[in-house]
Amino acid sequence: MADRIKKSYKFSKRFYDDALTQSKWWSRLYFKWLWGGVDDNRIADAVLGYIPDDFSGRLLDVPVGTAVFTAEKYGRLTQADITCVDYSRDMLEQAERRFREANISNIKTMQGDVGALPFNDGTFDIVLCMNGLHVFPDKYKAYDEILRTLKTGGKLLACFYIAGEKKTADWLAKTVMTRMSWFTPPFDTVDDVRRRLEPNYEILDFQVEGAMLYFRAKKK
Repeated sequence: MADRIKKSYKFSKRFYDDALTQSKWWSRLYFKWLWGGVDDNRIADAVLGYIPDDFSGRLLDVPVGTAVFTAEKYGRLTQADITCVDYSRDMLEQAERRFREANISNIKTMQGDVGALPFNDGTFDIVLCMNGLHVFPDKYKAYDEILRTLKTGGKLLACFYIAGEKKTADWLAKTVMTRMSWFTPPFDTVDDVRRRLEPNYEILDFQVEGAMLYFRAKKK
């Protein structure tokens, strides 16, 4: 499974950014017809908008991907201590190139697994998890490690695919995205996510658009 995921993201690096940002005609059609008209750019803006530009704490971004949505924001977070983790070396190299080109110096990057994060309990004030929770093979470990490394009162900010909201998206996730190892089942529904969060978090915002969920939650 691990090798397949690495290979899948190595293959996709040539078109990954174009697909997510809907910068090509085919990617705009893809999101319109298969994902319920979701605008990943708008959702990314909403999630990153949860972070004030004067934030001065410690932030973990996992998975950072290529930083196509985050590099510009991180350029404004000059007082923050940012750590970016991704399982794919190919994704991470693209993110590192973006950070270098933007002259962002307050970021540490590392290849790693969200299921075994190399950080002490309560290390981070914010954990940002964009387009990750539908990819992680072990959702329980991912949620547990995110919770463990967050401080009490720290924020989890996330967006990802959820099942049961759009039939075409569910078909795509099961037949194409899973086969290519871009997504990893089982996939949570809206109710599944609430059940995961509510014992340990206060849910501050919770929004569903098409087959995508984004939220902000505070660790109790």
